[in-house]
Amino acid sequence: MTPNEPLTRRTRLAAPKAAAIAGIVFSVLFIASLIIALIAVPAKLDSAAQMTAFTTHRQMLIVGLNLVPFAGIAFLWFMGVVRDRLGTNEDQFFATVFLGSGLLFIAMMFTSAAVTGSLLTITANVTDPQMAANYYTISRALSGELMASYGIRVAGVFMISTCTLFLRTGVLPRWLAFLGYGFAFVMLFRIGHIDRLGWVVMFLPLWILLISVYFLIDNYRPKRG
Repeated sequence: MTPNEPLTRRTRLAAPKAAAIAGIVFSVLFIASLIIALIAVPAKLDSAAQMTAFTTHRQMLIVGLNLVPFAGIAFLWFMGVVRDRLGTNEDQFFATVFLGSGLLFIAMMFTSAAVTGSLLTITANVTDPQMAANYYTISRALSGELMASYGIRVAGVFMISTCTLFLRTGVLPRWLAFLGYGFAFVMLFRIGHIDRLGWVVMFLPLWILLISVYFLIDNYRPKRG
């Protein structure tokens, strides 16, 4: 045994626990920020009642938007630790798709959050109510389209590549992988209005939460041999 072998072994053994923690942090933060955005951002801003409701939820929306960067950081950490757990057994093709789709999802998530944050600036600085309503409609449509049309599908590709890697390496139960496939295909081929499909994005954090809990339980389970 070489001097570096015990350290490498301890690092590998710690990888599932780190992946579980990062996945749970991402899931909780992303679900919280998504729920806040869906509740605090009305479909339109063309009436005094809607303006009052949006103003009332302003601080809540600020909190939700501030959670997004930390959710993205946790997602990056989760991706890194998952690749570390797969080690040399990972398939290079699916690993490339896994990495690329994950980075694209983070970029779209950050862009959508930035556009949503611009709604706060627009409503605070534009004095003309009609102009503010028009800017609001455009910004909300752009933010929703980014996540409900493109972000959802990229997340589906990420889940498919991740499930395939887990099945090939045997680090995840088959039922969890097939559940991820089911969620992913719904996200890829969903058809409908974006206002009714914002909740579909939650399939990704819910699935990551499930596999993170499994990793955490498996990490503390007594090992045979």
